Amino acid sequence: MSTSTGTRLGYVRYSTSKQDGSLQHEALDKAGVLKRNRYSDEGVSGAKTEREGLKALLADVEPGDTIVVFKLDRIGRSTAHVAQLIADLTARGVFIESISDGLNSSTPTGRAMLQMLAIFAEMERSFIQERTTAGLAAAKAQGRLGGRPKTENAKARKAQALRDSGESVPEIARTLGISIATVYRVTKAA
Repeated sequence: MSTSTGTRLGYVRYSTSKQDGSLQHEALDKAGVLKRNRYSDEGVSGAKTEREGLKALLADVEPGDTIVVFKLDRIGRSTAHVAQLIADLTARGVFIESISDGLNSSTPTGRAMLQMLAIFAEMERSFIQERTTAGLAAAKAQGRLGGRPKTENAKARKAQALRDSGESVPEIARTLGISIATVYRVTKAA
């Protein structure tokens, strides 16, 4: 990979209204990112999958461009998400620079560090999967099954009777305090 020759695009995200992005913007100023080339999600949690600023940035970025962030955790929900995003961007010929982490994917050292990040993200995914499997097995051993409790037979019969009498599905749901999907399910099964 060669050194970046495209546009430097910045991304700023902060989670709460008590925070502001001034520190991140200041760092982007020092890194030479023009204000017109910045995207932001202000007051938006990193856990949200739909972030308009990030979505716009990813749509606008072109091969050779560099995405500059104050810190890698600004762009992703988790280590795994950040690693996947970096892999996708790298495959598109886009560079990533994290100011406070000192990472730049246009350098051999930066690429190596980002590959290590991807390895740790894969480990994290494996650990989560193992814990989930173990937790489900433990719950099953204790006789607990997952999911919503089954709709009581009496409610199912009542739903069917109301349906047979011409009552609308939303009205049945309101009357019985169950979801519309449940009404469809129990009246279809009967």
